[in-house]
Amino acid sequence: MIYDLARRLLWIVFRVLWRPRVHGRSRLGTAGPVILASNHLSFSDSVVLPLVVPRKLTFLAKSEYFTGRGVRGRAMALFFRVVGAVPVCRSGRRDDSLAALRTALDVLTTGGAFALYPEGTRSRDGRLYRGRTGVAWLALASGAPVVPVALAGTELLQPIGTRLPRLHRVQVRFGSPVDPAPYQARQAAGESAGRIRREFTDVVMGQIAAMSGQERATGYNDLPLEDVAMAV
Repeated sequence: MIYDLARRLLWIVFRVLWRPRVHGRSRLGTAGPVILASNHLSFSDSVVLPLVVPRKLTFLAKSEYFTGRGVRGRAMALFFRVVGAVPVCRSGRRDDSLAALRTALDVLTTGGAFALYPEGTRSRDGRLYRGRTGVAWLALASGAPVVPVALAGTELLQPIGTRLPRLHRVQVRFGSPVDPAPYQARQAAGESAGRIRREFTDVVMGQIAAMSGQERATGYNDLPLEDVAMAV
């Protein structure tokens, strides 16, 4: 109830000020587990996505966003709770990564929508980096389809290093869902799980690239993981 009300109010403000263009939103469906895999250009990506998705969306946020002090810190913590963020430790340790995966699986097994950024962190040069295979692991483990998402304009809405958003139109495109069932069948037949996850992830990233028009980078984005959502 609180989530729906807050989301509607924020959506009205966002729609009036930033006039988003949204394409393919019906591909998300209204029920059932689904994974959103998006490119990552700005801190504001994790604000835009929950507002344009027509159902409750869960994503992981570093725990520091929930422990801030003062008026600004408390307001930020409240905001991230309202938009569906779940705090998680970002130490990089294996136990923390496994905890993040378990959180994502819990959301999906109860029929929820979960969002992540396969690149892991924001692109600072505008290129689309190689996706990490956590998105494929989640899809194969849960059976949930993956909907590729391409954001555009968010890097101008809130450029890296700025605190307050600017007035700039944004665009969100939702691609065709990638069904994990054929990949699950190949894995069950004994094909290399690592190879299957890599191929699945590359298919998702290929859709994102086609929709976003970004130049492709050949490697991973290995900058510090300082952003809101994780690659798991």
